Amino acid sequence: MKQRNHLLLAAIAASLLTACGGDAPDTAEAPEATDVMPKSTSAPEMVPEAVLVEIADEDIAKAVDTLSAAELAQHVEVLASDAFGGRAPFTEGEEKTLSYLETEFEKLGVEPANSDSYRQLVDLVELTTEPDMELTINAGDNAWELAYQDQMMAWTKRVVDQVSVDGSEMVFVGYGIVAPEYNWNDYEGLDMTGKTAVILVNDPGYATQDENVFNGNAMTYYGRWTYKYEEAARQGADGAIIIHETGAAGYPWEVVSGSWAGSQFDLAAENDNMHRVKVEGWITQEAARQLFKETGHDFQALTERAAQPEFEAVELGATASIEVANSIRRSQSANIAAKITGSERPDEVFVYMAHWDHLGTGTGDGDQIFNGAVDNATGTAALLEMAQAFKALPRAPKRSILFLAVTAEESGLLGSAHYAANPLFPLNQTVGGVNIDAMNVVGPMKDIVVVGYGNSELEDILAEEASKQSRSLTQEPTPEKGYFFRSDHFNFAKKGVPVLYAEGGTVHTEKGDQFVTDANADYTSNRYHKPSDEFSDAWDLRGAIADMALYFNVGLTVAESDSWPNWYEGTAFRGIRDASMASK
Repeated sequence: MKQRNHLLLAAIAASLLTACGGDAPDTAEAPEATDVMPKSTSAPEMVPEAVLVEIADEDIAKAVDTLSAAELAQHVEVLASDAFGGRAPFTEGEEKTLSYLETEFEKLGVEPANSDSYRQLVDLVELTTEPDMELTINAGDNAWELAYQDQMMAWTKRVVDQVSVDGSEMVFVGYGIVAPEYNWNDYEGLDMTGKTAVILVNDPGYATQDENVFNGNAMTYYGRWTYKYEEAARQGADGAIIIHETGAAGYPWEVVSGSWAGSQFDLAAENDNMHRVKVEGWITQEAARQLFKETGHDFQALTERAAQPEFEAVELGATASIEVANSIRRSQSANIAAKITGSERPDEVFVYMAHWDHLGTGTGDGDQIFNGAVDNATGTAALLEMAQAFKALPRAPKRSILFLAVTAEESGLLGSAHYAANPLFPLNQTVGGVNIDAMNVVGPMKDIVVVGYGNSELEDILAEEASKQSRSLTQEPTPEKGYFFRSDHFNFAKKGVPVLYAEGGTVHTEKGDQFVTDANADYTSNRYHKPSDEFSDAWDLRGAIADMALYFNVGLTVAESDSWPNWYEGTAFRGIRDASMASK
């Protein structure tokens, strides 16, 4: 863990003095707006300082008490119902979801954040890939096909009706990483024009379990499939195929085959994504082993070599051919943005975010509605509960509070990417936030897991609040799965805004740690990104309420202070934030 900034906590504590200790003077001024938003022609009207008495502890406790397990369950049951069809963009379920959130925020008296609208429109393109395809591999006189969904998944991000790769030479490029800071280049000396990169998932740190290699067991962004496709495109490849492995990926093949089947979404781009490789995809590890065996290579030996810095890419002596056909639809989805205007510094904002979307409805036999109850009807419902708690305070916090339900997270964090590029509050006036993605439904915990532990000073505040619940902070137990790069806070982090992603825990207060381990494994194997992620009356939402209380108190602490929590020194995003703040 990075060294904590205890001065931050002291400054925040000073700003929260109750009436018995007297009001702390507040000399901070609202920062000027940046070029992201037009500058105001006049300073915002300030509530006279005498009116802004500090919020008493008992009033905060009353607000926290409005967090209701019954209401949370009711919201989740609606959002994850079959009537909402899996909440995919461009569907009837999307409109039902957006309307439901607008209605509920309006009932709570939480105002629209986008002028007079709760909606921030997001231009998307939907590509529906025809499943009738095969990946044909030729190796000398030997040729075979890999079947769609069972052995491979393939698609194109290019917005075209049809694209093909024909006789593309297959090159095993190890982890497909170019990382100068690690003195690593898997593409060194290669000309990938017209070729197909065959790539291992995750990064060499996970493979070696060596803390001196990349980030050891904890995945870096170089281990994410998103990076690997991006790098293959930069190298000029025609195709990029990732070899799936359950441990290294963090999920079984069924998640790949389910998530990439049917319609896929992307942000509308001027060049229609022609900068991407022609074909992106995955193959099973069994299919990869067959490929290596048929071409005279030792899969195990080559993958072990790939984890060493002296690795050199290997031409496999095989070619890949595939044709991908799309139907294309362009439309608009929407983020939902609601706000409570700050009573003293309204131009500064603390944000709570969750993604409202899920995978929609499939076309196979049996139950094909991907209800997305835990992921992420729970987080979306939590936004409504949090808004209710803030509205229960005797006055609005000094800084504004933004509740942001984003679209198309399941398609690549698209709604949050759009917001980060088109913020309703300038990002250098966005003090920080909390991302809520899949809440704890198995009961109270002795700790709380911080995804990306050791990154930002918001953890100091979380630790202080968690101690009041007799809880401690814990690093995520599976950092190799790269969850820090897999949810919407990451788009804010890339712009320098610290956003806390914390959830659940590892030790149940009554049933211990093995119970939690088994429950998480069961969810990942049997419900994550499957139609079986459904609402259950058997959920134990005591832990969810405790987590929401923490989120509430962290946000209120920041919103009532004049402090600006930052990333810890030496983290990847500190320099970005410092530069952003210097531009105000």
